[in-house]
Amino acid sequence: MNVRLITIPNLLTLSNLLCGALGAVMALRYGDLTAAFVLMIAAALFDFLDGFAARLLGQSGPLGVQLDSLADDVTFGFTPAAILFALYQRQQGLWLDGADWPAFGLFFFTACAALRLAKFNIDETQRTEFCGLPSPAAALFCASLGLIGQRYALPVPREAILAVALATGLLMVSPLRMFALKFHGFGWRGNELRYGFLAACAVLFVVLWGCSLLLLAVPAVVTLYVALSLVRHLGCREKR
Repeated sequence: MNVRLITIPNLLTLSNLLCGALGAVMALRYGDLTAAFVLMIAAALFDFLDGFAARLLGQSGPLGVQLDSLADDVTFGFTPAAILFALYQRQQGLWLDGADWPAFGLFFFTACAALRLAKFNIDETQRTEFCGLPSPAAALFCASLGLIGQRYALPVPREAILAVALATGLLMVSPLRMFALKFHGFGWRGNELRYGFLAACAVLFVVLWGCSLLLLAVPAVVTLYVALSLVRHLGCREKR
């Protein structure tokens, strides 16, 4: 089987993997959650560019699909759990104060991310919408909590950190149908929810910027996305 390993899309995917791995090291070895978050943002950019490059250069293929999922499970599965693990270690608990072993439960998130990515590869219904919370959104939500906890020195109970890992993990593997930001042309009709979501995100950014709380933008946007998707999901079920 003659397969080209070294292509521009594959190099971009490996850059995603490298950034994710370095982010985990920054969190677990050095406790620098800000650097870990920045590296995850860089990884997300590479994750976008590899698919774009593959389509542009006509180099899409099964190898790229599998490599992308493997890289994403490190970047958007293991690294956010590592960030939460590092955050857990420096926080106090209401009932878990002094108990470190529950922190290993944070890697439940990693397992859910692997299931989410594997399902995405074989589920043909997820080309126009998603089934479950996309792993990059879940990962950025968790990583942003580490950034906020470090930059604002906010006391976050250990129980809350475990609850976030559990909730986002379950959302990734849930049957909740979530809209994708894939526009059907540039018209309003058929894109109402997408344009509305982007407008609400812009308002959130302006408000949080004015309040000097811009770091809260990522968890706020992900929460809004989940809420709108839930309303849409329930509305579609009522119609059926």
